[in-house]
Amino acid sequence: MDPKRAWSSLAGTTPAEKLEGLGVASGKMLDIRRLDEISRDYDVDVWLFFEEDLARDRPLEKVFEEFGSFPLYERPYIGVKEFLRFTRENDPSFEQTLREFPLMIEIVGAGERSAGTNGSPRPYLTGLMPFLEDLDVDAVPDR
Repeated sequence: MDPKRAWSSLAGTTPAEKLEGLGVASGKMLDIRRLDEISRDYDVDVWLFFEEDLARDRPLEKVFEEFGSFPLYERPYIGVKEFLRFTRENDPSFEQTLREFPLMIEIVGAGERSAGTNGSPRPYLTGLMPFLEDLDVDAVPDR
């Protein structure tokens, strides 16, 4: 199905309501692969943040204004597609690692912003990457 049609077919009027139908809500932990699927299947921009205060306390547009001119890999946020592309290209074992130790992202928020040449609203969600010390690579995930 076309991602825009898939998005419009979701129940709800706000991005948060529509995403809730997909199991996405603030405070919930989701596997980064699921966020990538939602991004592709529903044409939702998924932004991953490395700094908690930016993710929780600043409007997305303000973060883009402040850091948008920085090189892609020096920003305190990254799109899920770019993050996964970079890690897959630089670590051939990354897919296996994700199967063994899913990378869980805390959902922080959802909204809509103007984007594109026509200024049509685009849904987005923001997530907080785990801090390195929070990653438990010794734990065996539930199967």
